Amino acid sequence: MIASFAPQARVSVMRTSVLPTSWRPSPTALLPADPTVYEGPRLAFWGAIAWLLVITTRSLIHLLLPDGGAHSIATIDIAVAAGSDIVALFGQWGASQLLLAVLLWALLLRWRGTVPLVLLVFSAEPCLRGLAGHLKPLTTVGTPPGGALNWVVLPGLLILLWLSLCPAERDVTRS
Repeated sequence: MIASFAPQARVSVMRTSVLPTSWRPSPTALLPADPTVYEGPRLAFWGAIAWLLVITTRSLIHLLLPDGGAHSIATIDIAVAAGSDIVALFGQWGASQLLLAVLLWALLLRWRGTVPLVLLVFSAEPCLRGLAGHLKPLTTVGTPPGGALNWVVLPGLLILLWLSLCPAERDVTRS
């Protein structure tokens, strides 16, 4: 029996590097023509996944903890006349956050080209929460994690957003 071996064709596989190949962001990457293709660095993608894990955990805490995290985490006094209303609002807030998290998971995992858009949403959230806190201040016994970390995470999220807008494609040829 004689075996025939045809020459194998070279297959071009597109992979992105961990860091950008160009440090010049492209605003068109925010809403790509093909949202299934992500051309930015893997660092921005995995940073978005990590932050979405934090957001998902936060939403589950607000939804599932008996006090919604209002007193046990945010140090809001719920031993007041409307304490049960505060706990109820935290639970409803957690439900809304969980819906947003599920949508963002779908975008990141199914349409990876939306990484920059997802990171823009992540970056806008601390700004809007900061504005809401300024317009409607909250009285707490201690500093809630959101108040302490709001402005700490924003620079990191903005760096990830910037990175996600920078191209990182490189052509890897395998035979």
